[in-house]
Amino acid sequence: MTLNSGASPATVDLTAVIVAMIDGEPCILTVQSGANDRDTLPCGPLQPDHRTLQAGLRSWVEYQTGLRLGYMEQLYTFADRNRAGGDDGPADQDVRPVSVAYLALVHDANPQTGRATAWQPWYDYLPWEDWRTERPPVVDRLLADLGDWRDQAPSAAKRRRRAERLRLTFASGSTPWDEERSLERYELLYGAGQVAEAWHDQGREPPAGILGRSDRSMATDHRRILATAMGRLRGKIKYRPLLFELMPPTFTLLQLQRTAEALSGTRLHKQNFRRLVERQQLVEATGQHETRTGGRPAQLMRFRPAVTLERPAPGLGIKAGGRSTRRA
Repeated sequence: MTLNSGASPATVDLTAVIVAMIDGEPCILTVQSGANDRDTLPCGPLQPDHRTLQAGLRSWVEYQTGLRLGYMEQLYTFADRNRAGGDDGPADQDVRPVSVAYLALVHDANPQTGRATAWQPWYDYLPWEDWRTERPPVVDRLLADLGDWRDQAPSAAKRRRRAERLRLTFASGSTPWDEERSLERYELLYGAGQVAEAWHDQGREPPAGILGRSDRSMATDHRRILATAMGRLRGKIKYRPLLFELMPPTFTLLQLQRTAEALSGTRLHKQNFRRLVERQQLVEATGQHETRTGGRPAQLMRFRPAVTLERPAPGLGIKAGGRSTRRA
């Protein structure tokens, strides 16, 4: 849909970050792009017959993927002047592109949704965000190049500002890792030319290097939208029961912990996590057990809906941060 108030017209697009847990990994639903075969999120323009923004996006998602969305919330509105460039060449300076992005969660994803769609692990696009098992190998290489970028700033003041951004986002020095800063990390990498989109948006081919040609980019600014969704979800599971939107009706506490770890990108202490869940009274026992554990049968639990009426912020309250990117 194109809006025109007498100045430059604006196009309004609707974009969805659809998240599901598949085989223990957080995945996003992508649609094959016709431009350079780069992955894209489900999206489409707002049409005059769309009753609401949400209704319009649900319509586009069902048309493109066959998926009917359940939980959905508005994520952010992106209106950067140059956001329509990249895959389609330089942006049309006479048209202001606006994208209204939404976050959607599903727990019954079909891994084979359609020929033109696919569920992809979200860490394939943001590999520096996954700290569950070890320090991501890409981080050391990124920090080396980002250090050069910092030192090449044209003035002492800019070098200080770059150093501060690097410290806060990638936890250089003694600053702890903050898993919610996923968008800030992506923006820093974009500004430093360390992701392919920074080059595509200038109509240039990314050079071989730290990420360069092997970097898994997305169409237009969809990876920026994904980074925004990641940070939003990581923050909200601490004070809202959104985690259970991704869980099956019954689950073990270990499965719940592994899902929380997969989303936050960090490892959690088992006993602390269980005490936290019990203290928050988020789940209740079903009286049944999961026997396919390879060991002692585990008690099956389910979400306790009454908790949403008992207090205003019934989330996990997990503290997943605390890591530094500095090696010991």
